[in-house]
Formats: sequence, C-alpha cells, structure tokens
Amino acid sequence: MKRALVMGMFLASARCHDIITTTITWDREISRIVYARCAGCHHAGGSAFPLLTYSEARPWAVAIKEEVEERRMPPWGAVKGFGDFRNDQALTPEQMELIVNWVSGGAPEGDAKNLPPGPQLANAAPAGRPRRGFRVTAEITLRAPILLDGLWLEGTPEGASFQVTAELPDGAIEPLLWIYEYQPRFAHPFLLRAPLRLSRGTVIRGVPAGAVLLLLEANPGGLPARQSARY
Repeated sequence: MKRALVMGMFLASARCHDIITTTITWDREISRIVYARCAGCHHAGGSAFPLLTYSEARPWAVAIKEEVEERRMPPWGAVKGFGDFRNDQALTPEQMELIVNWVSGGAPEGDAKNLPPGPQLANAAPAGRPRRGFRVTAEITLRAPILLDGLWLEGTPEGASFQVTAELPDGAIEPLLWIYEYQPRFAHPFLLRAPLRLSRGTVIRGVPAGAVLLLLEANPGGLPARQSARY
C-alpha cells in the first residue's frame, strides 16, 4: 500500500513537471478533434473508455499518439484517397500532426474558455445492417445500371487487404474501396460522398474470397432502394 502511494505521488509529480514545448492545447485544438472523431465510442457508457475531458484523456496521451500514428484509431478502415466517403471518420494528416505534436510537446491543457460545446451524443446512433443491398462475393458484371450510394462488408477475413474497383464499359476505372488489414470493427457502411452511376456492363472486382460486399443503392426521387437479382 505504501509503495503504491509513493508511486502515485511520483507519477503525479512527474505530470506536474512535464516540459511544455508546444502551443497546441487540449482546450483549443485537441478536444475538437476528439469530439468530432472519437466521441461516438469514447464517452461514459460508450463502447470504449471515456476521453471527453482533459483529465480523462491526459493519462492516455502517449497511447493515443501511438494509436493515431499506427492508424488504428479511429477504426475507420478505408485508405484515404481511394474512394470518397461522406461518413469518413479517419483523421486527416493535419489532425494526426496536431495530436502527435500535442503529445510530444507535453500535452498541455490550455484555457477552459477555448473549449468547444460538447458533442451531441444523443444523435449518434450506431449503424445497423442495411436492409437492402446486392451481395457481391466474386467478380461480377452488372446486367443493369445502378446508382451506388455506398458499400458494406460482411464476413471479411481478418487481416485481409484488398482494393475494390468498378471498371466501366468504356474502360475507365472507378476506385470504390481500399481496405488495409481488415478488422471486425470495420463492419460499418462506407457511404459515398455523391452517388455513383454504374452502367450496365460495369465489372466489380477485388472482393476477397470469403467476404461479402453489399452494393447499397441510392434512392433517387425518394423511392425505396430496389433489391433484385438482375445484376
């Protein structure tokens, strides 16, 4: 007990004497990134330990830096620049640099007056499996056009890396999704920034053996998305 108390005092003293070498602070820059990219899981009662206050995040600073540098967090899964997704939760290079420099510079708290409003967690409902979507398990050629709104992976082998593309009838290649070292936490929708029209005769390639890719159709004119075997 005495040893634990002494160790706790030592750690507290070490934190108090961190050398601050950065102007980046939790209150001004880092909290905004965490609220936007991490709050959905890292809140009280969420699927991961809370990180919404400085006192919660500071003990994990070094671990946060390592997870960010290894691109393990946030658990998005898609490689940036290959496809464009409106629900992309991955950090931008600028956000990664801010976090790394904040931790390396002593992880200062800053001034509470710079804190943004807290995240609206009540509106962050977990994504459920889509009710509609055409299943792709191997290379296929579309027998009818489709207005593609997004993609969803199921049953993908853990650790698999692959690129899914669409080759249009004129030979043009549309990058759809690049997954690097798949993990079960990547089982979520990848929703395109804008719906993509794929013509009849388009070839979908790159789905790995054992995986299922759902092609999610957009709803033009508010009509329900269709599900059929016409592909």
